[in-house]
Amino acid sequence: VTIIDAPGHRDFIKNMITGTSQADCAVLIVAAGVGEFEAGISKNGQTREHALLAYTLGVKQLIVGVNKMDSTEPPYSEARYEEIKKEVSSYIKKIGYNPAAVPFVPISGWHGDNMLEPSTNFPWYKGWSIERKEGKADGKTLLEALDAILPPSRPTEKPLRLPLQDVYKIGGIGTVPVGRVETGVLKPGMVVTFAPCNLTTEVKSVEMHHEALEEAVPGDNVGFNV
Repeated sequence: VTIIDAPGHRDFIKNMITGTSQADCAVLIVAAGVGEFEAGISKNGQTREHALLAYTLGVKQLIVGVNKMDSTEPPYSEARYEEIKKEVSSYIKKIGYNPAAVPFVPISGWHGDNMLEPSTNFPWYKGWSIERKEGKADGKTLLEALDAILPPSRPTEKPLRLPLQDVYKIGGIGTVPVGRVETGVLKPGMVVTFAPCNLTTEVKSVEMHHEALEEAVPGDNVGFNV
């Protein structure tokens, strides 16, 4: 799983779009603190904007993490969690998501509650369960919700298409474009064409997470040397 950390501040919305456009699933982190949730869900709040952008960019799978549950009044408040779940469910339904297919997980990133292991601070929380046409899934933690993501089909038989995110000049290596393979495969030795300038060149090597690849397939975020 490749995790893309997208910034939440409105000043960096361009960076958020760059990251989100490459994702198969979005994790919407909502702050449960007094006043924080209200700011995010308000008319121009970032919770609304990010959920809408994710859906608009084609990210059809969503997980909602209700974070900072340790800072609610009282801490780990069931009433606060239910209030947030109801409000967020209502909003994401308007956008186009089906709330029945979206896991909601109360968490505290600071203390690690419900991140990897079920937390004892939520005696009222029975876990999340979702229904979708591919079947049902359930669990208690954010990690289990990530494990329940459905991998999308990877069209390897189609022609290569790789939208470029950026191009780096790396000393001793040369020019390294980076981006996510959408269709087809990318292999060292291939001759590729860059649009719209119609520049054709050979791919010398392909890397993902600093490891050389024999081929990159749809969904892979890669850098390749040309």
